[in-house]
Parts: sequence; C-alpha cells; structure tokens
Amino acid sequence: MPYRRTENVARRLAERREAIVAAARALAAEGGMAAVQIAPVAARAGIAAGTVYRYFPSKTELVAAVMAAVSERELAAIRAAADAAPGPLSALAAAVTTFAARALHQRRLAWAVIAEQVEPEIDALRLSYRQALADEVERRLAAAVRAGHVPEQDVRLAAPALVGALVEGLIAPLAPEAPNAAAARAAVQALTLLALRAVGIVDARARGLVAQSAFPEPDER
Repeated sequence: MPYRRTENVARRLAERREAIVAAARALAAEGGMAAVQIAPVAARAGIAAGTVYRYFPSKTELVAAVMAAVSERELAAIRAAADAAPGPLSALAAAVTTFAARALHQRRLAWAVIAEQVEPEIDALRLSYRQALADEVERRLAAAVRAGHVPEQDVRLAAPALVGALVEGLIAPLAPEAPNAAAARAAVQALTLLALRAVGIVDARARGLVAQSAFPEPDER
C-alpha cells in the first residue's frame, strides 16, 4: 500500500509539472518568452503562484523547461518523419519539410525557442537545440552524399547554413507572413526547394521530394 501511495503521488507531481510547462509554453506561443512570468503561468494552469515556485524556483528555470520540452518534441517529430522515409534523399527532404512546417505552424513559439533574446543562461539551451537541428540535417545530408544522391560537399558547413536559411526565411522578423494555410504550405515548399537546391538537388520537385506539407494539430505541439 505505501508503494502504491508513493507511486500515485509521483504521478500527480509529474502531471502538475507537465501542466505548468504546458501553460508556460502556451504563453510563449502567444507572446514569446517575455510572456512567461510566474503569475500568468499559474493563472493559466489554474494553480497558485506558490505552487509554480515549488516546481520552478525562478523564471529562468521555467523558461529552460519550456525550451527543453519544445526542442525535444520538435526533434522527435523531425527524426520520426525522416526515419519513415523510404531512402536517404527522401529522408533529408522529410527532415527539412517537417522542421519548416512545424516552425511555421507556431511561428512565435519557434522564434522564441530558436532566436528570441533571452537571459544569457538560457542561450546555452538555445545553442544546444540549434546544434541538434544542424546535427540532424547533417546526418541526413551525409547519408544522401554517401548514397550518391547529392554531390560531395562539406556537410558540417552545409547543415547549419540550411537551418539558418529556414529560420530566416520562415520565422525571423524579415520573413513574410503566411496569411492562410495555402500560403503557409507554399512557403514551406519554397524553402524546402531552396534547401535541396543549395545542396545540389536541382530537380527536387520533379522527383516528388517536395510533398504537400501536413501541418500538425495544435495538441501535437
């Protein structure tokens, strides 16, 4: 019986922590990391501010938890899409398209996690996420090179350059707005084509590598 009680308590604690992070993530999606403040997060989660502090003694720790949760989910989605592709070239295209579609789907949140100005101690987490994105693209690109689908190139230089191009073209301040779903899909496809052409795939559309982008539902985030 004591074991069962302890197990139930641990589950409730984990659920409450998850609810706090989800509330903070929702606020970040609406107003960026500046909107992640203890009192609004508590109100969003339907709990007292003191309860939030018991889980996250500072705003910095809460923001770090949001960034970690978002980055883990996005990387998992990218890897799943690439792993489901039938070959290394389509896996590279799937990784690029999935990152682009999901970032544009919640543009404010993606910018907050990837590039919005935050406290210096959070920058290490941000760098870690961007590095993980670049590493995933590098891995897929290297596999396509080994298979002879794309020209030989320095994948260590190409991968972060592709991530940077996607970020600037889709979610950075100078990126154009996508007023509807059709415009968003067109933007994702255009940036995917740009990325694939940059690494030497000039006939990506003819090969069927730029498919209709399936945007995730909000609860998948």
